[in-house]
Amino acid sequence: MSESVWDYPRPPRVEPTTAHVVVEHLGRPIADTRRALRVLETSHPPTDYLPVSDVAAGVLVPARSGMATVCEFKGVARYWDLVLDETLVPDVGWTFPQPTPGYEELEDHVALYPSRVERCLVDDEVVTPQAGDFYGGWITSGVRGPFKGGPGTMGW
Repeated sequence: MSESVWDYPRPPRVEPTTAHVVVEHLGRPIADTRRALRVLETSHPPTDYLPVSDVAAGVLVPARSGMATVCEFKGVARYWDLVLDETLVPDVGWTFPQPTPGYEELEDHVALYPSRVERCLVDDEVVTPQAGDFYGGWITSGVRGPFKGGPGTMGW
């Protein structure tokens, strides 16, 4: 089945998925779940939000950068660093600690940038990270663009 990101809604929709979602870094599993939520928004590849309880204990710590951003739909996002042994991956993902009405499902879920970890998989398919450094979309063979995020697309 193929989905066009141009058929996704705006404002974005949150939907559960039973796909097997795995995130790995330095050859180690960071997250493993069948309880992810997909956020679907016009022109963006899906962003998978993983239950924090399905992320390896202790690998995510509040971002040293103190970074926070505001989504016009979901609210204030707080960022997280990934720490594995002596390796630090800054601002690897974000959460919405107090999501705005309509997005409450995202509480206690974390989105991780596929471009900042070794690899992300959805049902054993390796995810292609969304271009650019702002959005954290997960591109699989079942998702068609063109996608917002790359050079020259921020004004869409």
